[in-house]
Amino acid sequence: MPGSTTLGPGHGVDAVEHLDALRMMSLMKELSRLLTGTGPDRITDAQVAALCGGEAVRREDFTDWVARVARDLEKATA
Repeated sequence: MPGSTTLGPGHGVDAVEHLDALRMMSLMKELSRLLTGTGPDRITDAQVAALCGGEAVRREDFTDWVARVARDLEKATA
């Protein structure tokens, strides 16, 4: 579809409008910054747990995942 970005693990595919993919990329980059930063804007471990639906997720794993998704979206929207 023109103007869209295709996302999928190989067996199922979802199409996202290009503008939405750019917004999602921007959001993931900012989330990554808030996860890795220091100071008052840093997302706390309790907030990470809430973002992960209360699952016991290591901060580092979530941070790595967010950064990877941001990079993948950046490649897909280039």
